[in-house]
Amino acid sequence: MRDVVIHPIDVLLKKRDGEELSTAEIEFVVGAVVRGNAREDSGETAGAVGETISDAQIGAFLMAVFERGLSLRELGDLTRAMRFSGETFDASVLETFTLDKHSTGGVGDKSSLLIAPVWAAAGMDGGSSVSVPMISGRSLGHTGGTLDKLETIPGFDSQLSLARMGEVLRECHAALVGQTPRLVPADRILYGMRDHTGTVESPFLICASIMSKKLAEDLRGLVLDVKVGSGAFMPTLERSKFLAELMVSTGESAGTKTVALLTAMDEPLGRFSGNWVEVWECVDIMQGRRHSMSADLIELSNALSGWGLFLAGRAESPEDGTALADEILRSGAAYAAWLRIVAAQGGDTSVFEDPAAFHKPKAMRVLRASRDGFLAGMDCKEIGWAVQRLGAGRARPGDPVSAHAGIESHAKIGDRVEAGQALFTLFSEDEALLEEPYRMLGGTVRIADHRPERQSLLREVVKAG
Repeated sequence: MRDVVIHPIDVLLKKRDGEELSTAEIEFVVGAVVRGNAREDSGETAGAVGETISDAQIGAFLMAVFERGLSLRELGDLTRAMRFSGETFDASVLETFTLDKHSTGGVGDKSSLLIAPVWAAAGMDGGSSVSVPMISGRSLGHTGGTLDKLETIPGFDSQLSLARMGEVLRECHAALVGQTPRLVPADRILYGMRDHTGTVESPFLICASIMSKKLAEDLRGLVLDVKVGSGAFMPTLERSKFLAELMVSTGESAGTKTVALLTAMDEPLGRFSGNWVEVWECVDIMQGRRHSMSADLIELSNALSGWGLFLAGRAESPEDGTALADEILRSGAAYAAWLRIVAAQGGDTSVFEDPAAFHKPKAMRVLRASRDGFLAGMDCKEIGWAVQRLGAGRARPGDPVSAHAGIESHAKIGDRVEAGQALFTLFSEDEALLEEPYRMLGGTVRIADHRPERQSLLREVVKAG
């Protein structure tokens, strides 16, 4: 029996017209995407390995998915094809419960830097063992990137091979690394195309992108932090919940225990937003110094950690897990785990002896309250863009980022403020970059006569069943 020949144009027309694609058709598209990119890199001509797909056809496929969506079966097929489009991590040799966390992105969102050491510490204290193969990304748009924060630590190597990542996991129970070129290459290609085709916000494409990378880590448990609010990619609760449900369903179908927490992103999380300053804030917390502006960060990190400890069987309930996470933070065990992880990845841990002294911006400016009242709100996405334009983020992939650019928040929504009181301190390594972010912050902050109703940090939990 002859194999059925699949042509790109037939697949595109089928999805454009709202029909459901077969597993073979989805696997063909993903395979053709990867083959085409491999040929470009090697200089091969078409026809050497198998049919490829043009950039125009990739764009058309993405737009068809954006407009028509995917069934859960199609989404599972797309995620699976992307997951196995390159090399994957084999966690079976670790003989542990592999666990990871992912955030859909926010401003000042540094919880991974606390969660990974907490879980690693839990994985080393006896009982059911836990390992955290945390593959993270760089800044995207108005949101910060975990890798950019980690790479402000002198000597820290985030670009580990999967083999070296396995060695660090055996030694430290956590590794904080970036995506390798051969890990889920289909996502790397499609991710870049989405940015140029106006399809970034598709919940189906977001789900396949996130879950293909996370499942390639061979996870047994995954905790998702899905942001809601003005600083989120999905600003409404309805859209965020739909994305969370897609990801939980996809993870569970792949055999990974998955839970999603819908959390607020209407203001920067914690005290600092930037790169080194966010590392500094987390080190302070792990060393037992709890600034009042970090209370929301600690609450969120403990909640996410608690769910992970529950999934891993280290706690009888998420609430017990939250209490255990806070205990691990307060005891110093998380900080000890952090030092082991950073040292294993080549980082200079001496900078943590005085993290404030390592912060050396060349220019600073303070935004002050224009009048008495209550801090009533802000456009958190605008805050994120201000941080980016201070030098902490990227206008284009590959742009360098500043280690010391960022902001310090001095008040939270609902706080009473007085005229002249500091609201934000801006940091930059170039004084010329201060003016525009200063105007952006001043234009988005709202001060009112009456205290606004405080919103819960944790909005909802989405889980299987």
